[in-house]
Amino acid sequence: MNGPTVAPAAPTGLRRMWQPAALPWTGGVATLLVTFLTAAVLVSSDGTVAGDSALHTWSLAHRSQTAVSIARFVTDSGTSVWPYLITFAAGFLTGTTSRLRLIRGSAALAVLLAGQGIRFVAMSLIARPRPPRSDWATHASGFSMPSGHTTTSALAAGLVCWAVTRTAHRTAARCLRITAVGWAVCVALTRIYLGVHWASDILAGWLLAVAWLAFLGALLAPLERRTVPPAQN
Repeated sequence: MNGPTVAPAAPTGLRRMWQPAALPWTGGVATLLVTFLTAAVLVSSDGTVAGDSALHTWSLAHRSQTAVSIARFVTDSGTSVWPYLITFAAGFLTGTTSRLRLIRGSAALAVLLAGQGIRFVAMSLIARPRPPRSDWATHASGFSMPSGHTTTSALAAGLVCWAVTRTAHRTAARCLRITAVGWAVCVALTRIYLGVHWASDILAGWLLAVAWLAFLGALLAPLERRTVPPAQN
């Protein structure tokens, strides 16, 4: 005789935000927050918001040659070939045939590139200056908000989380999600530490990535349910 069936635990916290039914709300809230943040920056008398100057000053006061070298290595991983390879691989792994793997890898890459395009348009419209050039500890170009490294790494990490949730064993998927998100956070924080971005640029990049992935996920959720097998237990 079989025992009673135990219903799976309801998703909580961050997992609930990424449930299909919640995706439009997640995207909407992220869009509102990044809009309010941008407005606060634009109306500020000195172009900064709470925390920007304090974190910038702290970073300048806590630099060492070793720490800067490590930060440069980490920050370079945010816009080198790695985010694109990671993103393509994430999409590739969700396919069930060779043709579908190539299609999904290319589609994931297109999502990343489109998100970068949205970020570039927003950056050009906001036209926020970077922190003083004399404070930079690495090369930077263009305007400051939203951060390009932050947006790119967050999008790549989000796509990895999407892929491993659908293809990997639950324990492995959890480890890979933590690794991907941890890498993206480290990339973002190095932009503050190296003096090329304000903290609010980082927050704007995160919010933009969340909004883009959430809205796109909401549109594609019905298709995903029909074509992607559940993750292994």
